[in-house]
Amino acid sequence: MNLVIVESPSKSKTIQKYLGNNYKVMATVGHIYDLPKRSLGIDIDNNFEPQYVITDAKKRKIINDLKTAVKSSDKIYLATDPDREGEAISWHIAKALEIENKKNRIEFHEITYNAINNAINNPREINQNLVDAQQARRVIDRLVGYKVSPILSSKIKAGLSGGRVQSAALKMIIDREKDIESFTPREYWNIVATLKNKSGIKIQATATECNGKKITVANKSESDTVIQELLLSDWNVSNIKKSKQVVKAFPPYTTSTLQQDASIKLGYSSSIVMQIAQQLYEGVEVAGEGHIALVTYIRTDSVRVSKEMQDKTLDYIKTNYGLEFTPSKPNVYSSKKSAQDAHEAIRPVDLNRTPESLKGLIKSSHYKLYKLIYERYLASQMTPAVYAVTNIEIEAIHKQNIYSFGVQEKKLIEKGYTIVYDSQTVEEEDDGSPTVSLPDLSKDEKFLLEDVKGVQKFTKPLSRYTEASLIKSMEENGIGRPSTYASVISVLLKRDYVKKEKKVLVPSILGRKVTEYMESYFPDIVDLKFTANMEDALDTIENGKEWKNIISKFYPKFAKDVDHAKKYSQKVELPQEVSDEICEKCGANMIVKDGRYGKFLACPNYPSCKNVKSINEKVSICPICGNDVVKRHTKKGKMFYACVKRECKFMSWDLPAPILCPKCSSPMKINKVRGKTQYVCTDRLCRNIVLPLIEGSESDES
Repeated sequence: MNLVIVESPSKSKTIQKYLGNNYKVMATVGHIYDLPKRSLGIDIDNNFEPQYVITDAKKRKIINDLKTAVKSSDKIYLATDPDREGEAISWHIAKALEIENKKNRIEFHEITYNAINNAINNPREINQNLVDAQQARRVIDRLVGYKVSPILSSKIKAGLSGGRVQSAALKMIIDREKDIESFTPREYWNIVATLKNKSGIKIQATATECNGKKITVANKSESDTVIQELLLSDWNVSNIKKSKQVVKAFPPYTTSTLQQDASIKLGYSSSIVMQIAQQLYEGVEVAGEGHIALVTYIRTDSVRVSKEMQDKTLDYIKTNYGLEFTPSKPNVYSSKKSAQDAHEAIRPVDLNRTPESLKGLIKSSHYKLYKLIYERYLASQMTPAVYAVTNIEIEAIHKQNIYSFGVQEKKLIEKGYTIVYDSQTVEEEDDGSPTVSLPDLSKDEKFLLEDVKGVQKFTKPLSRYTEASLIKSMEENGIGRPSTYASVISVLLKRDYVKKEKKVLVPSILGRKVTEYMESYFPDIVDLKFTANMEDALDTIENGKEWKNIISKFYPKFAKDVDHAKKYSQKVELPQEVSDEICEKCGANMIVKDGRYGKFLACPNYPSCKNVKSINEKVSICPICGNDVVKRHTKKGKMFYACVKRECKFMSWDLPAPILCPKCSSPMKINKVRGKTQYVCTDRLCRNIVLPLIEGSESDES
């Protein structure tokens, strides 16, 4: 009997199905060792040596069960996720089971029969560089979180956190808000003409140039002057340019682009996207087939696809769509320079398992995300779309000025990849040009002016961040890594540093105060360049750089900042939050207060008026759509929990967990057992239990 050890029970089910009775697959249920919860757990005086502990009693039982299984096993394989955190988990398992320095680590990027058996036939030793890269991130995040969070809690408000990546991300949101607030709109006018040719066909065109230079009309007076000249102008077609525009397919998804696109197209929060994607990778229950893995590993910054899969894909496209959609050679995409390129892009493991074939057999949320991944990948391997583009330039000739007006027609003449994937994505920019249908025109053809008008416009500031645009900006600025984006945004929402309003992230007063404090006393932590450079330095550990040297360079300056903040920073007074609720006893606007059991409304005229009221306080995050879950009451006064987004219709009599069950995708509830939090599946046939600490790989300390 051979033993295969993974970290996820869901993953163990899928692998067991492929390996058969000669193998036993067991799960650690996440980390078996971690830094302690209630102490720093880092020996600063001993070169930042981490002090790992067994996280709880359940982990002790898991370790004992694994030790028993090892004794009766011929071979032991460590098959945790193929990333730095997975490598660290395997390292800890090897230490706990006393099976170190052996070729027992196996790695696969898709859970299929061939991939697993190929991995078992090619075991390797644990990669210590990957382990150290994970240790470095864990240690530096613990140092920052453990040192900064208590200061924020004592100087601003209890229960705050100041993680390394989350602080930089929050500053990005605050800086964007400041730019919006300080933005001064600039007035400008578009000149739009309605023209008619001799056949009576009308077209509408917008002024682009005056005497060969880009036209700028700043106000109504200038607009009226231009219009008066145009009313007295002669109009004719000055140029016709016909061309073909070849639009290549988009690359397959990375972790970042999947989170962005799923947020835009499906309305899922980044944390929900990663939860569903992880289940698609580990395996989901397919009616009639059991546990099936559907996609490759979902934490990647690469758009690379294996040659074997590309060849299979071209055969699939040729058979199912025809030669016109099949490129002569596979499409190859370039990953970003900063990409580690450790894994392939996110793609389906089997193209024959189409989304349509799974519809109704898997959960709706799984189907929607799988469909997105499947179609994006398949399109990425198809021929480009080709458009016939006609640009018409029309001149309006006045005595001293020649105005140019432009209009464009764009027709799809070769569908290419759009037969599969035909919607705007996060990478595609819309230039705002209307698509029109033009009549057949000839150069020098005359037009009559039927109408001309000036349209007042104002420049607009940058939009507030959505989850999608924040992730895109974090990636562009080198803040965090793909595995951290979802957990960072979740912490910002959980701590009430930002609120989600109609999909945009709006900083709260608390968030502003925290960032102002961090800028004053921990400028390095919120400096984007410093944070990006730190990320790059941490990445070098994977290539063999000594991890403790990086931390020893960072810590002395940071320690001084901590001491300075403790000694010299003043208590930050938060402004009172005034509600719209009127006190029925004295008529004053009630204010929002924080109490032992959460937020409540209180009269500001205390102690002369002691009126208080309950408030619909956020208690969790909706596991379906990612919005807030608040307390509500029935007409008879019974309390329940519901999503603030009424279209979502999520409700629960139990305090809901922010995730769906990894096994069956049912809602989970939050239970407290001996003071510890656990998520319990509400499906009576499942009753799966998840510990919150398992979720959020490589996340900040909070």
